Amino acid sequence: MNLENSIKDVMSAKLEDGTIEKLIGEELEKGIVKALDSLLGSYGDVTKVIEKQIKEVMVPYLEGYDYSKYIVKLDSVLVDVLKNSALENRKMLENFKGLMIVDKKVESMKVSEIFKIWSKYVAKNVEISGLEVEYDCGVSYQAVEVSFDVENDDRRSWESFQYATLVFECEHDEKMNFAIRLSRYSNDKNKNWDMSYIKSHDIRSLRYLNEFEILLMKLDQSNVKIELDKTSGNDDITPDAEPEASYN
Repeated sequence: MNLENSIKDVMSAKLEDGTIEKLIGEELEKGIVKALDSLLGSYGDVTKVIEKQIKEVMVPYLEGYDYSKYIVKLDSVLVDVLKNSALENRKMLENFKGLMIVDKKVESMKVSEIFKIWSKYVAKNVEISGLEVEYDCGVSYQAVEVSFDVENDDRRSWESFQYATLVFECEHDEKMNFAIRLSRYSNDKNKNWDMSYIKSHDIRSLRYLNEFEILLMKLDQSNVKIELDKTSGNDDITPDAEPEASYN
């Protein structure tokens, strides 16, 4: 009984001096902290609610924000970096800049327009080895034949989609050739086609891309529609390279 009385005396003393109340308060505080940590943690219910609200408010705002002024700053930074970069990295940064700087919004582009752009690319980059030098109108390499053609895939009458391949070919230099996949919903009133140009998204591959590939990637990423104003065509393109005149 003496032990029991001693416990009662201690309890009474601790109740009177606030010790027990303090201990209960501390434990209660720990419990609240644990509960809040659970609710506000990475997978907590409150965190999910807050994250949902932030997405609903911020995502539409960010999607509609005009980043053009920052692109100007990016352009300036890239120019400075390019001036001090090795040739290999310079090509990569130039291509990165080409992908990042968005032109005015283009909803569709005609095949004939793309063919003209590609023809200029061929004139600038075509292999001149094996070409004769002509002297009819000044001195120049002989023209190379280029062409484009839309090759439609075979389809069954009940299929909902049509598929085709837009092919650009240079008879003299096959490295200039490109093939672009096209598709469209058969019953769509808009006769334009969706395009797909698949290229590696590894940043290290940027140094190996040429300007026409950059254009195709930008058109693909911007969901630009392809208008088949023509399904085939050809032209003779004179290389930009200038040969040394020889009158022997």
